[in-house]
Amino acid sequence: REAEAFKEQGNAYYAKKDYNEAYNYYTKAIDTCPNNASYYGNRAATLMMLGRFREALEDAQQSVRLDDSFVRGHLREGKCHLSLGNAMAASRCFQRVLELDHKNTQAQQELKNATTVLEYEKIAEVDFEKRDFRKVVFCMDRALEFAPACHRFKILKAECLALLGRYPEAQSVASDILRMDSTNADALYVRGLCLYYEDCIEKAVQFFVQALRMAPDHEKACLACRNAKALKAKKEDGNKAFKKGNYKLAYELYTEALGIDPNNIKTNAKLYCNRGTVNSKLRKFEEAIDDCTNAVKLDDTYVKAYLRRAQCYMDTEQYEDAVRDYEKVYQTEKTKEHKQLLKNAQVELKKSKRKDYYKILGVDKNASEDEIKKAYRKRALMHHPDRHSGASAEVQKEEEKKFKEVGEAFTILSDPKKKARYDSGQDLEEDGLNMGEFDPNNIFKAFFSGPGGFSFEASGPGNFFFQFG
Repeated sequence: REAEAFKEQGNAYYAKKDYNEAYNYYTKAIDTCPNNASYYGNRAATLMMLGRFREALEDAQQSVRLDDSFVRGHLREGKCHLSLGNAMAASRCFQRVLELDHKNTQAQQELKNATTVLEYEKIAEVDFEKRDFRKVVFCMDRALEFAPACHRFKILKAECLALLGRYPEAQSVASDILRMDSTNADALYVRGLCLYYEDCIEKAVQFFVQALRMAPDHEKACLACRNAKALKAKKEDGNKAFKKGNYKLAYELYTEALGIDPNNIKTNAKLYCNRGTVNSKLRKFEEAIDDCTNAVKLDDTYVKAYLRRAQCYMDTEQYEDAVRDYEKVYQTEKTKEHKQLLKNAQVELKKSKRKDYYKILGVDKNASEDEIKKAYRKRALMHHPDRHSGASAEVQKEEEKKFKEVGEAFTILSDPKKKARYDSGQDLEEDGLNMGEFDPNNIFKAFFSGPGGFSFEASGPGNFFFQFG
C-alpha cells in the first residue's frame, strides 16, 4: 500500500510535467517494492521525458524481465533503443509488442520508424564511401528525428560537416556530446579534425592524442594524428629551406607536404602559395601562377595567394589579370598599400595598350641616353624609305610605318621630360604631343645633319650604298 501511495504521487507529478519529482516518488515506490514491473515502467517513462534514455532503457528492460507480457514496458524499451540509435534492437521490441497485441497501432508506427532509420543508416554508409558528405548529413538529420539521443549519428554528421568545411557546425555538435561525455573518443576526434582542417595543427594533435588515450584502437584518430604531425614537420622544413635560400629543396618539401592529405584544404592552400613563392624566386612565373591559382581554388578568401599571383602577372606583363587580382584584394582589404598596388597595375595596363617605344627601338626600359641614340641610328637606317625604294608597294608601306614609329620613339625617349611622362603612363596627346602630325624625316635630317652626315645613293635598281659626309 505504501509503494502504491508513492506511485500515485509520482503519477500526479508526472501529469503536472514535474518529472524530477515524479522520478523521486517512483524511485521510492521501487525501493519499497522492487519487484513491481509497472514501477520500473513508470520511472522509465519519466526518465525518457528528462532525456535520460540510457537510464530509462535499464528501467524498461528491468520491467519486462519482471513481466514479459508488460506491453508498455516493451514499447518503452523499443523507444529507448530507437532514441539511442539502435534500430535493430528497437525493431525486436516492437515486434514483441505485436506478438502480445497485434493491433497495437503505436508499435506498428514505431516499427516503421525503426525500419526508416535502418534505411538511412545504410544509405549514409554507402554515401560516406562515395565521399558524398552532403548526402550523409541529410541522412543523419532525418535519422536523428527518430533517434535524437544517438551519439553515433551525431558524430557521423559532425565528421561530414568537418569534411565539408562547415567547421563551426561540426564543432558545435562535438562540443554538445563532450559536455555530456568528456571521454567520448569520437567527439574528441571530430574536435581535433576541425582544428586540423582550420590549420591549427598543434591543437589538433592534442585532441587526437586525447582521443587515442580514451580509445587506443581508434583508427581515424590514429591516421589523422600521423598526418597532422607529418604535415606540420614537412611544412616547417620547407619554410626553413626557403629562409636559407635553398629554393630547390623548399620546392621539394612543399610538394611532398601537398601529397600527405588532399582533404586538408586550408593547409594545402598555404602550401600551394608557398610553393608559388618558391617558383617566383626561381623565375618560373607560369608555374608560380598555377600554384597560386590552385591556392585560391581551395580558399577563395586567401589574400596572400591573390597578391602573389598578381605580382607574377605583373612580372610577365599580364596586366589585365594583375588588375583583376588586385581589385579582388582591394575589395577584401581596403588598405593604402593594396590601393597603390591596384593603381600601379592599372597604370601598367594603360601603358601596355600604347605603343611600346622601348620595344620599337629595341632597348631596355633602363637604357641610357647614348644607348637610345645608337638604337635610333640603327633602326632609322634599317627602315628608311630610300633604302626600300625598289621593294614592292606593300613592303614600302610597312617600312615607312616602321620608320615613322622609330622617329616617334626617339622623339619621346630622347627628351627627359617627355620620357618621364611616358614612363608614368600619362597620355602624351593630352600634353599637346600630336603624333599624327609627326614628320619622321625632320628627326632623321636633324640627327644626321652636320659633320658625319648621311645620305643614300642608288647604284642601280634596288641597290644602295651609304655615303657619309
